[in-house]
Amino acid sequence: MNLILAINYGGRDEIRHAAQEIAREVQAGTLAPESITEKTVANHLYTAGLPDVDLLIRPSGELRLSNYLIWQCAYAEYYFTNVLWPDFKRAEFRKALADYAKRGRRFGGI
Repeated sequence: MNLILAINYGGRDEIRHAAQEIAREVQAGTLAPESITEKTVANHLYTAGLPDVDLLIRPSGELRLSNYLIWQCAYAEYYFTNVLWPDFKRAEFRKALADYAKRGRRFGGI
């Protein structure tokens, strides 16, 4: 299990930064534009080397991603709860995991 805490983080900015790094490699001639894949992008993100998100728990009743791990959450399952973060205790975490366990993951398939 990986727990990621993001301080002063923005998903769009992370993708912008990855695009700039990739562009530098193309400009330097070490990367051909046609060889850029999803893996290329993933390898330039701040979370390079970590698996994509399986479950994103969103406390506080908000029903939005809030610019958090936009790329990494493409196939994540979301759990929304009205419980505020400071009050999110073990019992609520277990509820989220139980809900997640009932889901059928398709990763974009039918």
